[in-house]
Amino acid sequence: MKGATDVCRIDVWLWRARFVKTRGLAARLVEAGAVRLIRQGQTTRLDKPSREVRPGDDLTFMVAGRLVSLRVLACGDRRGPAEEARALYEVVEPTV
Repeated sequence: MKGATDVCRIDVWLWRARFVKTRGLAARLVEAGAVRLIRQGQTTRLDKPSREVRPGDDLTFMVAGRLVSLRVLACGDRRGPAEEARALYEVVEPTV
């Protein structure tokens, strides 16, 4: 995995972390306004799949009927197996 200063498009990150099956589905999730980014205490609704996330960012979104709140730990290099995907984030309590 890359260093702590790397950044990644939100649609790519959601796909690599295996929250969605395709980048297209990730893009639609973001375009629908369903993803919230919390960076340095500021909450932003992501509106474009090209928006960037980086390690240390918190994300909150609905997927498969459940609320997911997590902290981005890494961007990853590929969409790997589930174990590799779980290393990209840690679950946190929602703050929104």
